[in-house]
Amino acid sequence: MRSLQSRQVRSLMAAVSALCLPVVLALLPADLAAQGAPGSTGEAWQIITPAQASLVLGRDGALIGELGRERRINVALRTLPKYVGHAFVSVEDKRFYQHDGVDLVGVAGAIKDAVTKGNLRGASTITQLLVGNMHPDLIDRRDLSPGRKLREQQAAREMERHYNKEQILEAFLNQISFGRGAYGIEMAARQFFGKGAAELTLAEAASLASMPKSPVQYDPARQPDRNRTRRNTVLALMAEQKYITAAQSVAAQREPVRTVATTRGTAPWVVDVVRVQAERAGIAVMQGGYRIHTTIDAALQRATQQALSSGLDEIETRPGFRGQRCARVAGDTAATAAKKAKVEACLEGAAVVLDPTTGEVRALVGGRDYARSSFNRAVDGNRQPGSSFKAFVYAQSIAQGLTANAMVADTALRIRLDNGQTYSPDNADNAFLGALTLREALTKSRNPVAVQLALAVGMDSVIALARRAGLRSPISPYPSSALGASVVQPLDFVAAYAAFDNGGVAVEPRFVQRIEDRAGRTVFTPQVAPPRSAMDPRVAFIMRDMLQDVVTRGTATALRKIVPARIPVAGKTGTTNDNTDVWFVGMTPELVTGVWLGFDKPAMISPGAVGGTLAAPIAGQIIAAAYGNRASGVWTPPPGVVPVELDRATGQPSDGRTPEERRYVEWFMAGTEPGAPVWPWSLFRLGPIGY
Repeated sequence: MRSLQSRQVRSLMAAVSALCLPVVLALLPADLAAQGAPGSTGEAWQIITPAQASLVLGRDGALIGELGRERRINVALRTLPKYVGHAFVSVEDKRFYQHDGVDLVGVAGAIKDAVTKGNLRGASTITQLLVGNMHPDLIDRRDLSPGRKLREQQAAREMERHYNKEQILEAFLNQISFGRGAYGIEMAARQFFGKGAAELTLAEAASLASMPKSPVQYDPARQPDRNRTRRNTVLALMAEQKYITAAQSVAAQREPVRTVATTRGTAPWVVDVVRVQAERAGIAVMQGGYRIHTTIDAALQRATQQALSSGLDEIETRPGFRGQRCARVAGDTAATAAKKAKVEACLEGAAVVLDPTTGEVRALVGGRDYARSSFNRAVDGNRQPGSSFKAFVYAQSIAQGLTANAMVADTALRIRLDNGQTYSPDNADNAFLGALTLREALTKSRNPVAVQLALAVGMDSVIALARRAGLRSPISPYPSSALGASVVQPLDFVAAYAAFDNGGVAVEPRFVQRIEDRAGRTVFTPQVAPPRSAMDPRVAFIMRDMLQDVVTRGTATALRKIVPARIPVAGKTGTTNDNTDVWFVGMTPELVTGVWLGFDKPAMISPGAVGGTLAAPIAGQIIAAAYGNRASGVWTPPPGVVPVELDRATGQPSDGRTPEERRYVEWFMAGTEPGAPVWPWSLFRLGPIGY
C-alpha cells in the first residue's frame, strides 16, 4: 500500500511539473534552449531538410534500391490525400490545429490520470515530437527529466511562431521513422504497400498512422493482426474527430491489411552500377533526392536472383561437389552464413538478362549473396567462357562461305605452336566422331572442329568479329582461344551474343534511362550509341538456327525441358578445362540470357561438371520466369537466305529414301545452297578443312 502511494505521489509530482512548465515558459527568454551549438542541426525550433535517399527505380517505377545516408524521400503535404495527415493528427495530437505547440488540455488530462489511476502518460504534441526527432542533438527524448521537457516545449512554441500547421505536419510526416530503416511517409508507403504516399487508401494511411507508437509491434507485414486492431482505432478516432464519416470509417475497418513483398534490395549489384555511372556523369546521387529510372524489370530481377541462388544451393548437394556447403539454413542471417563459410570456398555465379534490340539490361545478379560478398562478378569478373565462345568461330566460318551442312572432321590434331610446343585439343568424352556436318559439330560441341575452323578462317578474323559484336576483353590469337581460353567479362559477353539475336547489330549494355532531381527535372539521360553492324544478318540468322539445335538436341537439352516449347530458344553451353567454369548463353526473340558459375578462386566444381547440366537449367528457370504465360515472338528469316530440306545423316538434299526422322530444313545464304551454280566452289574460299 505504501509502495502504491509512493508511485502515485511521484506520478503526481511529475504531472504537476509538466503542467507548470508552460507557466514557467512564459517568464523565460524566447530563445531558451532553442539555440544550437556549433556543428549541431541548428536551432531546436528550426525545420530542416533531413537527409534523403536517391531512389533507384525499375522500368515500371518499382523501387529496387536506394542510395544515400537515410532511406527517406520528402513529399509535399499538398500532394497527399487529406486523410493521410488527418490519420496521424487524430491518433498523435487531436488538438493539433488548436494549440500553440504545447497542449495544455492534454497536460491537464495527464495530471488527472496520474491522480486517479496512478499512471503517467505523455502529452507531447506533434510539434514537440518533431522538435525531438529533428534535433536529437539538442532535444534528447530519452532524457525524462523536467529540464528536457522544458526545452522541448519552449522549442515547440518557437517553431509554431515561425511555421504554420501545414509546414509542421509536412515536416513531421517526412521525418518520422517507420522501422526497417524507412523514414518518412513516402518511403513507408513504398516499403509496405508498393506505392507512393499520394496513392495510399484510407485504410493504408491509417495502418501507417498506427506505427509511430511502435514500428516493430505494429509492423503491418509482420504483425498484421496487431496493426489491424490499432488501425481500426485510428479510423474510429478519425470519424469521432469528423475527419471522415462514420460510413467511411466502417468500410475501411472491414478491409484486410494487405502489404506487398517489397522489391527494395533486390538489385544491389545494379544499384552499385548506376551509382558509378551517375557519379561519372557528375550527379551527386549519394546526397539524396534523385530518382534514377533504370532499365531493370523488378520481377525478373527477383526471379533471376532466386534462380541463381537456388540453383547454386542445389548444386552443392550433388555427389562429387568439391566446394563447401554455403547455402543458408533456416534462421541463418547473412552474417551467420558468412562465418560458417569462407567466401572463396563458396560456389558463386552471375546472371545477365538484356534486351537484344536496345541493349537495355533487364536483370543483373553479380553473385550469390550481396551481404556475404558485394563483388560484382557480372561486371568486374573475368572468366574463361569455354565452348560458349565457339559461336563466334562458327559465325566467322559461315561469313567466309562455309555452309552449315559442310562436312568437317572431328579428329585428333597436333598443332605446332610458335614456341615449339604441340597443341592437341580433345573432347570432353575423350572420343572423336569423324566426319560431321558443321551443324552437328556445333550441336555436339566438338573441340577439334572449332580449332580447325579458327585456323582456317584465321583467329584474327574471329577476334575481329567478336570485337564488332561488342566483346572488349583482349582475346589471344592462339588456337586455344577458339575453345574459350581467353577470359571475358560476363556482361560484355552476353551483350555480344545479342548480335546473333537481333540480325547482326552490336548493342551496348544500358542500365540508366534517366535521372531526375527533387523537382522532377531530368538532369541526365545517357547517350545511346548509333547502331553498328557486327555481322551479316544472314550469318546471324543461320547461326541462331544452328544454336537452336544445341538446345533441342545438343548439350543444352536440360534447358529445353524447363522452358515451354512455345518459346523458341537458342544458345551455347561452355565448360573450361578441369570443370572450373561453366556457362550457358542463349536467346529468345525478346531476351538474351547468360549464366556463369564457378569459384572466385578457380577450382574444379565437381568431376564432370558442365554448362549443360549446371548453368543451362538456371538459365531455363530465368527464361521461364521472364515469359510466364506470355507468348513469345518468332524469328523470321532475312532476305537472302534459302531453305533446303536435307538428310541429317549425310548433309545432302533429302530424297524419297530419306526417313522422316532424318529430314530437316537447313538454311543457306543465297548462292551457297545445294544446286546453286557457285555452291561447289564456295567451300574452297576457306581452303581445305581437316588436318
